[in-house]
Amino acid sequence: MNFSELIQAVRRSPASLQVPAEWAQGRASFGGLVAALVYEAMRAQVPEGRPVRSLAITFVGPVEPDVPVAFEAEVLRDGKAVSQVLGRAVQNGQVATLVQGSFGASRVSSVQVDAEPAPAMAPLDACQELPYLKGVTPEFVRYLAMRWGLGGLPFSGNHSREMGGWVRLRDEPRAPVDEAHLLALVDAWPPAVLSHLSKPAPGSSLTWTIEFVQPVADLSTEDWCLYRAVIEHATDGYGHIASGLWTADGRLLAISRQTVTVFA
Repeated sequence: MNFSELIQAVRRSPASLQVPAEWAQGRASFGGLVAALVYEAMRAQVPEGRPVRSLAITFVGPVEPDVPVAFEAEVLRDGKAVSQVLGRAVQNGQVATLVQGSFGASRVSSVQVDAEPAPAMAPLDACQELPYLKGVTPEFVRYLAMRWGLGGLPFSGNHSREMGGWVRLRDEPRAPVDEAHLLALVDAWPPAVLSHLSKPAPGSSLTWTIEFVQPVADLSTEDWCLYRAVIEHATDGYGHIASGLWTADGRLLAISRQTVTVFA
């Protein structure tokens, strides 16, 4: 099942869905997909006209592939303009992923501040693509194309603070991109600290906060997006990484921050 098919599946039956093993990331399911599936359950509980503004995601434990998962959502409060929603992925009776989301309607405001310019990036055709290699790259890479333009590949011994390049979904029918797609595109990239290592070691996201620029820019699943992550600090097996996602012509799509763990 491709990304769109899984999104449609959770919309039809959020109470029980199995993430296929082809979406695995080690022993867990790809976190960007899991977050997108929880988000879909949350979005279904929110009135029209209140797009998601931010999500705070905690990966409590791995979501096992090919094992039923329930995607649950609870509205904590519906205010005049903002809905606060709590979402969960529950597997084997245990919470595996917890998401707190804020959904808010637009309002008239005198404050208007443009985003800073997108970072400079090598042209798409000049960037090295990470191929899907069975048994080498995570299984989910078959569904996401990434081309490196900043920093090094994981386990390359590159000590740059930055990692980034171009990203889009693979094997997707042409369709408008929404927030669920953006979750997958941002989380597709490995923790930037992994490029500092010279040999493979486990690493994963512990917590993740992402904010969406609304309305989402008009782009399709066939379009490439620009991604950049910056390591702000790393020690004692934890890294703190800030990142952003932009359209190819430089419009800001999302602002992200992750605390990651690295076991080396």
